[in-house]
Amino acid sequence: MDAIAAWHALLRPDVELTPAFSLAFADAMRARKLTFGSRVHCRVLRPFFLQAEDEQRIRLASETIAGVGERIAAAAVDDPELRAALGLTEEEERLVLMDPGYTTASTASRLDAFLLPDALHFAEYNAESPAGPAYTERLCELFEGLDVMAQFRAVRNVRFHRTIPPLLSALLESYGEWGGRAAPPRIAIVDWREVPTWTEFELLAEAFVSAGVPTVVSDPRDLTFERGTLRAGGAAVDLVYRRVLVNDVIARKEDCNALLQAYEQRAVCVANTFRCKMPHKKALFAILTDPAHAHRLDAGEHAVVRAHVPWTRAVADVAAEHQGRQGSLLEIARTGRRALVLKPNDEYGGAGVHLGWETSAADWDSALDRALRDARGSWVVQERIPVRREVFPAFDDEGRVTMTDMLVDLAPYLFRGRMQGYLTRLSATGLANVTSGGGQVPAFVVENRR
Repeated sequence: MDAIAAWHALLRPDVELTPAFSLAFADAMRARKLTFGSRVHCRVLRPFFLQAEDEQRIRLASETIAGVGERIAAAAVDDPELRAALGLTEEEERLVLMDPGYTTASTASRLDAFLLPDALHFAEYNAESPAGPAYTERLCELFEGLDVMAQFRAVRNVRFHRTIPPLLSALLESYGEWGGRAAPPRIAIVDWREVPTWTEFELLAEAFVSAGVPTVVSDPRDLTFERGTLRAGGAAVDLVYRRVLVNDVIARKEDCNALLQAYEQRAVCVANTFRCKMPHKKALFAILTDPAHAHRLDAGEHAVVRAHVPWTRAVADVAAEHQGRQGSLLEIARTGRRALVLKPNDEYGGAGVHLGWETSAADWDSALDRALRDARGSWVVQERIPVRREVFPAFDDEGRVTMTDMLVDLAPYLFRGRMQGYLTRLSATGLANVTSGGGQVPAFVVENRR
């Protein structure tokens, strides 16, 4: 019996499949701060399972792409044409050209992917301080303590990745690369107090403090910068774990003034640096798959890109090639609608995404026309990738459980380029992200005992 069938067979109709169990499970998540705003993170009663051999290919592919992303970011600092290809705005250019004091652009990043039995396909690279590592570890711990897990592991080796300790280690490594000497440094986790992920910052701060690293959570508006020192809550800060997005830093410059001044004067180490914005752009995949940039990759990297990265192009009135077909990019995009996705170059949470196979021809053409009218580099068109779907026992607000077919998005975390666990999300629609209403599920690696 495979892992999924074995787990489902262990769910007892009079225990795990009752409304009382589901509601108590949701309460346990709330008690552990596993919430996104008012929603609990997980609405299913089974983890996602992957095999040890899956991890080997995920690790190779994701670490390769993260490494290339770092190299592209470093090259773009001195190459305005490459920055233009990535689609940077003038405000973003000003930020990425500031010297952060060390070279690693993305201390924490995440690749959003779909894992299939014989393939792995990346949808995009979230290189800007992605959410979820604390939620991920705590959700795994919750499932680890279930009675059904104890029965399940009786005949299997089952494990999960801890994501908080390697994140902290990566932050401290970046601080050391920056030249920091405080041992330990004082960390400020910085984002707006009204964001729905604030509970995660509290979980991280608790874990960091328990590990001996003083940490506070601060809104950018509460930071001060005077006499060369950044302060949060009146205490000097050595290291900022930046969760406030670059877009918000630009849009709310006055609110982020203290952080910006400290960064520009290299008075504090900030991770991720603003340079992470370059590999974060969805146009990174256009660079990786465009023959015009082939010289930027070696043979092994080209092999990884061919196997795992979908054809992507920035929307413009230019010539292009797709699957051996030469012609106008716009004509390729119009006639190939059912096999393509149209995305903003720089959005998150599924905002603005048009799935060609779910969009009428008229609406697709209108969306392409709007994309063409926007500033060049604002949109990308990308080849459709195959997705994974599985059946999960899902519960509703009343705790009623139904077996539900769900899309499964597996997103490996990378801390300073090293893969360390996964954010795994579920959705009943074509988009899998927590912001747009999707749910999270823990990922466990399963091996049958011999």
